[in-house]
Amino acid sequence: MLLDLISVSEWFFLLYFVGLTAIYLSLNLVAFSFISRNMLYQDISEGVSLYTGFEFPITLLAPAYNEEATIASSVHSLLQLSYPEYEIIVINDGSKDATLDVLIKEFSLQPIPEAYRIRIPTQPVKTVYRSTRYHNLRVVDKENGGKADALNVGINCARYPLFCGMDADSILPRDSLFRIVRPFLEDPSTVAVGGIVRIVNGCEVRDGHLINTALPGNWLARFQIVEYLRAFLFGRMGWQPLKAVLIISGAFGLFRKEAVVAVGGYRSDTMGEDMELVVRMHRIFSRQRRPYRVHFIPDPICWTEAPEDLRTLKNQRIRWQRGLAESLWLNKSMMFAKNSGVAGWLAFPFMFFFEMLGPLLELAGLIMMIAAFCLDLIDYHAAIAMLILVFGMGFLLSGSALLLEEMSYRIYRRPCDLCILCLTLIAENFGYRQLNSYWRVLGMLRWLFKSKSTWGVMKRTAKWNIAKTKLP
Repeated sequence: MLLDLISVSEWFFLLYFVGLTAIYLSLNLVAFSFISRNMLYQDISEGVSLYTGFEFPITLLAPAYNEEATIASSVHSLLQLSYPEYEIIVINDGSKDATLDVLIKEFSLQPIPEAYRIRIPTQPVKTVYRSTRYHNLRVVDKENGGKADALNVGINCARYPLFCGMDADSILPRDSLFRIVRPFLEDPSTVAVGGIVRIVNGCEVRDGHLINTALPGNWLARFQIVEYLRAFLFGRMGWQPLKAVLIISGAFGLFRKEAVVAVGGYRSDTMGEDMELVVRMHRIFSRQRRPYRVHFIPDPICWTEAPEDLRTLKNQRIRWQRGLAESLWLNKSMMFAKNSGVAGWLAFPFMFFFEMLGPLLELAGLIMMIAAFCLDLIDYHAAIAMLILVFGMGFLLSGSALLLEEMSYRIYRRPCDLCILCLTLIAENFGYRQLNSYWRVLGMLRWLFKSKSTWGVMKRTAKWNIAKTKLP
């Protein structure tokens, strides 16, 4: 009986991993094709000449909680963006450090009696500040309510039809807004656009600008670079031509304000407010048969800091997995729903059965195989074959992502960097990947048992030079 159960389990896990690999490789092929057809986004001069004078004004929303180390440099980066008309709203979400004091001093803030329409309920706002140096910079000081609540406050205060939600520690190239706004100009049904997020650890940042790209010395940060390549270069790029993008990173995403207000804004009762909002927009708009489109821009348009210590990384991954589970469960009626298209019939089931349940099955399969081998219930040839399959899939997917990177943007051009990345995608399969799966399972369990969870504190390691811009 036990041998029969082990035999059935072996076939189940084998078919599961073969199916997962087949889907990822299919997305990879779609991403290869998409890159070859969309490299025109690299030529921003063509886009500027074609759309100059038609760009929508944009509101940049930067929620900040305990960001005193990087907030000034990040805001200076935003102030130096090249775009005809935009405003910046920094939302201080009840920071316990000197975030607000740094902003007041660095940008000469003064309180103003701002009146705005509360379209989405939020935590109370204490004070609204305006910079006396920069006419397009405002800072909103509010009671702590989480990132989602801070973004909703920003939406209430926003004056422009498009808003860009981002992290307060993000670094953007000067032409980022020109790139990300383009789908709104080409397709009137566009409601949201996301882009690639890169890891800034190890890079040189000066005066709010990325000066030089380089790999970090920390191996945890290097592992995350490979993860980000997989997640963005074919994990999301592969869904773009199929009109099934379900995730827009909270680090940098552009939304049509009225579309977000129409679905109720960000939910503050979930850890994955960015994904939940996008999935909810898919669910509601497809049910209403409203023409809409969620786009992904294959361009390195946002740089953000990654955790370099195990504790911070663990909290982040638990939070991400819990947010994934919450987002899918809250919008479960979208799966196989009428008129939901590829997003509901393919992307949503993939996220549910492979991304959400995948870590649990991967760990269960590994533990079962080790236990069966130790009890001499499985032939060692079969155990080795299974290990080769599992690790081989990891090498293949990571290698494909690195190949996509080299075919397209080539951020890391030095031969030594490429060698380090190749070593990284091999090394991550021996311990890091399993540890990450364990953390994600913890996130699933915390969601399942409704345990209390918080965002935690991001341990900053960046030392960015702050611009000393003269008064205009």
